[in-house]
Amino acid sequence: MSGFLQRLTQGLSRSAGKLGEGLGAVFIKRRLDEDALTDLEDALIAADLGTEVTKRIVGQFRKSRFGKEVTEHEVKGALAQEIAEILAPVARPLTITPERSPHVVLVVGVNGNGKTTTIGKLALQYKQQGLKPILAAGDTFRAAAVEQLQVWGERTGAPVVTAPANSDPAGLAFDALARAKAEGHDVLLIDTAGRLHNKTALMEELQKIIRVLRKQDPTAPHSTILVLDATTGQNAITQVGVFREMVDITGLIVTKLDGSARGGIVVALAQAYGLPVHAVGVGEQAGDLKPFFPMDFARGLLGQ
Repeated sequence: MSGFLQRLTQGLSRSAGKLGEGLGAVFIKRRLDEDALTDLEDALIAADLGTEVTKRIVGQFRKSRFGKEVTEHEVKGALAQEIAEILAPVARPLTITPERSPHVVLVVGVNGNGKTTTIGKLALQYKQQGLKPILAAGDTFRAAAVEQLQVWGERTGAPVVTAPANSDPAGLAFDALARAKAEGHDVLLIDTAGRLHNKTALMEELQKIIRVLRKQDPTAPHSTILVLDATTGQNAITQVGVFREMVDITGLIVTKLDGSARGGIVVALAQAYGLPVHAVGVGEQAGDLKPFFPMDFARGLLGQ
């Protein structure tokens, strides 16, 4: 088992425990009748897989196994297969195109979801791949976010573009892109604010950043990544809807799976939106953010 796969399995252990307990209570060895399907439905919803995924999975079980005797092992195996099929179309790593000089990645999300840490981890990974990243501290209203990004900049050897407190984030993004071009950086990662309590102001701010970037590069940003915190469970579904009203989200990164019993939310997101899930995070280290493989994730979610 690879190091990351082991961490993923460990990280998902709380989710697996929650789902495993539910399935264990339903299927010791019993016939798959309507009562059993109702119990299965309850277990899946309790594990944050959401109503759409639950309907799909229960429908498949009704079609293929109704009236048959099943064991917990058989149910988990079939469930892993179903979950992997839902995840397969969205498990797509974020591909950086250095020819863009630079590939501009706008990172959005609610404050506290792990945006800044995610940017730092991505920068380190790109550096290790031989790319030349540059970071922009676009959350100019939170000194802690700027300082955190500067720490990652030192750790990765990537320059960090900053501006005085409460400066215009769009102006900073413009300056960061100009510097990235001048210095030949392959990728520009832009941090942003995530204050949802004033959605209109945040929407205007994000849309202005994009307008200003496009004065230099009409195709920017090339990727707009929404970072979600797995511990928020079904609230993550709402956040995707809110941010999609503001900007064109091209992909998701789901963090903090190690601190949550709600790993099923990744499956619910895949079913609800079909957006690429570029990576999942299962810890604080740079190596704890990786693209995921659907069957590995499904088995981890079921404790297999």
